Amino acid sequence: MNKDIKIYIAGHNGMVGSAIWRTLTAKGYTNLIGASSKELDLRNQQAVAAFMAKEKPEVIIDAAAKVGGILANNNFPYQFIMENMQIQNNLIDTALQSGVEKFIFLGSSCIYPKLAPQPLKEEYLLTGPLEPTNEWYAIAKITGVKACEAIRKQFGKDYVSLMPTNLYGTHDNFDLTSSHVLPAMMRKFHEAKENNNAPVTLWGSGTPMREFLFVDDMAQAVVFALENKLPEYLYNVGTGEDLTIKDLAETIQKITGHEGEIIWDASKPDGTPRKLMDISKMHALGWKHQVLLEEGIQKTYDWFVANIQNVKKITL
Repeated sequence: MNKDIKIYIAGHNGMVGSAIWRTLTAKGYTNLIGASSKELDLRNQQAVAAFMAKEKPEVIIDAAAKVGGILANNNFPYQFIMENMQIQNNLIDTALQSGVEKFIFLGSSCIYPKLAPQPLKEEYLLTGPLEPTNEWYAIAKITGVKACEAIRKQFGKDYVSLMPTNLYGTHDNFDLTSSHVLPAMMRKFHEAKENNNAPVTLWGSGTPMREFLFVDDMAQAVVFALENKLPEYLYNVGTGEDLTIKDLAETIQKITGHEGEIIWDASKPDGTPRKLMDISKMHALGWKHQVLLEEGIQKTYDWFVANIQNVKKITL
């Protein structure tokens, strides 16, 4: 891959997009382009077409999405399905019409059925009902995966989908109404520590199992897909290891230094019982994660503390 190839990273200001930008820059790529949501509304088909016509990227990495945890998905189902479909459809179709040969689409492990066998294999897609608490986002992402597969099948272009497990890291969203579980816990424990080690109340029973991947490792997987022509249309990206939400909470509590009580609110939903990814296909090709969970949480917490006044907040 030529280091001066023009690469458009959609969502370059987000946690995943900014990690991809940093990683590509560190590897010597010099022709990266991005546009903030204020500069380009990816939900607007005409605006996306005009941007592509002007910039003429040779590669597109789609890290743009409307994201959130259980609470946000439950409260705003229409926005989660419609806006995500608008964003990805505009990018995918404009890429095809513009002759873009390589497109990397990023999704989520929530595309797999709620009660699929563990670990989750790529072939389990569309074999059963989805988790109701995030099915709107999942359905949108499934349509993106299938659109890229259709282009690959019909037009022979190198359009590939990467499905990460739960991602976390620097530049995450720490807003308590819309964030995912790990950054939400981190903020709760930090603020409780600052408040004389007040008790921390967490959702659910603490028994579900979850897998977490540091965002810089996800960025390395994207670069791997960029620099290689992957033989299939869909790949899981994760660590292949999981832990209970209770163990996660205790790890974050230790790293933040909180010494108070943890209260589990069992009246709140747990979500999917387990979501462990089968990552054997990516391992067979030569990619593997590098950052262990405790190391990644420490790096994230260090960044959070250093940026405490500016932590990203999303208003839905």
